[in-house]
Amino acid sequence: MKKITTILGAITLSLGLAACSSSSVNNENATIGEKVDYEIIGIDPGAGLMKATSQAISDYELSDWKLVEGSSAAMTAALKKAYNKEEPIIVTGWTPHWMFAAYDLKYLEDPKGSFGEDENIHSIARNGLKEDMPEAYKVLDNFHWTTEDMGVVMMDIYDGESPEKAAESWVKENADKVSEWTEGVDSVDGDKIKIGYVAWDSEIASTNVIGKVLTDLGYDVTLSQVEAGPMWTGVADGSLDAHIAGWLPITHEDYASKFEGKFEDLGPNLEGTKLGLVVPSYMDIDSIEDLKE
Repeated sequence: MKKITTILGAITLSLGLAACSSSSVNNENATIGEKVDYEIIGIDPGAGLMKATSQAISDYELSDWKLVEGSSAAMTAALKKAYNKEEPIIVTGWTPHWMFAAYDLKYLEDPKGSFGEDENIHSIARNGLKEDMPEAYKVLDNFHWTTEDMGVVMMDIYDGESPEKAAESWVKENADKVSEWTEGVDSVDGDKIKIGYVAWDSEIASTNVIGKVLTDLGYDVTLSQVEAGPMWTGVADGSLDAHIAGWLPITHEDYASKFEGKFEDLGPNLEGTKLGLVVPSYMDIDSIEDLKE
């Protein structure tokens, strides 16, 4: 009987907590913090976006708030679940990203500048790549596209296409743009090249596109998904030939500084990215400062 009583008590407590949480979500008088359990849904802990979010929590004195670590996939899954129910949620976000096309979202204003200014995504090559693989180097050096270009590939992947198929379709439909990247580049015969990338939707899109272009030129391409640290380390120590996922000057600032002189920055391949806290547009909140209420 005691065991049954204990179990019933646990169930009652669980149901009580769930009811309390549900009550906070639906209570119009509850604060934003109460409605989302003072949680900001983040991504992988090594991401620069997470570091910036932690800085924002400090800058805005949000001592009651918790940054939840996870992954890009877990974050978007939580966003989708909340959005479909029109429930409040706060996530770490960045553009370009397909979620801004799939959902009506907005960035919270950042008057203290915790997330910095807009960034660019850079192509990063290992030292010596120009001499070892001059044709691949030219392609990486020429590679440049827009947020709209990237958005097409990301949405195709979101809609169910494999990254490889989505990249293949984009390359086929944008032959004129690809020809600018490959102008004056000769084909090769099975030369091996290894490119790293982080599991951000934006980098999955861009890396698969550049991988397809290099494959069409005759390269034996290996795309390696790793965390940001190993990605930069790999280029610095030569185990990776390149990556096209360098978010600078803020997100990957620590890695760029740590490995200064051990890689070659080929410059931006996409301009005008943005980082910050993102909420559905139906939420009555406009600034990070509002989270203190």
